Amino acid sequence: MLNLGILISGRGSNMESILKTIKRKKIPINPAIVISNNPNAKGLRIAQKLGVKTEIIESKGFKGTREEYDEKIISALSKNGVTPKNGLVCLAGFMRIISPKFVKKYKNRIINIHPALLPAFPGLDSQKQALEYGTKYSGCTVHFVDSGMDTGPIIIQAVVKVKENDTEESLSKRILKEEHRIYPEAVNLFARKKIKVYGRKTKIT
Repeated sequence: MLNLGILISGRGSNMESILKTIKRKKIPINPAIVISNNPNAKGLRIAQKLGVKTEIIESKGFKGTREEYDEKIISALSKNGVTPKNGLVCLAGFMRIISPKFVKKYKNRIINIHPALLPAFPGLDSQKQALEYGTKYSGCTVHFVDSGMDTGPIIIQAVVKVKENDTEESLSKRILKEEHRIYPEAVNLFARKKIKVYGRKTKIT
């Protein structure tokens, strides 16, 4: 069975959604480790309550390079069986850009969720970008992580209609509901070896 590592920085609501889905025996994957760069992340307590091992690798005040920090993450993942051959890494509100070395080592084994319909509105404040642009539809995207900013091959997307009276908060709330639905679905597809990657494109078999 595949081993899953989840990286968080805050509450980790997508992490919680994934772990609860696994607990219901819906995804054939072993939740091996949750790692946070923030010692005060609320998600650490949630993971512990769900019986998942946690580790803190604090990034604040870290004196080394991004690559050196990521080596610590990779070491913790590997020690817990989340390897490039038998692992999947999920970014769930992990507020760091991971290094090209990390991406290369875990090629097509790191996935992320983004609160917009990529390639539209990458980066931060996606819901604000969508509202300011005047788009009629937004949503969320689960994608493989590559060395760009939200540019990896798309696995699954969900569409959310933008209402005329939407605020950043109201739109974010509806998008988050869809995130909690499609992220576990993407993990399940990966665990069942249903995703094939062809260059920039993915095919669900």
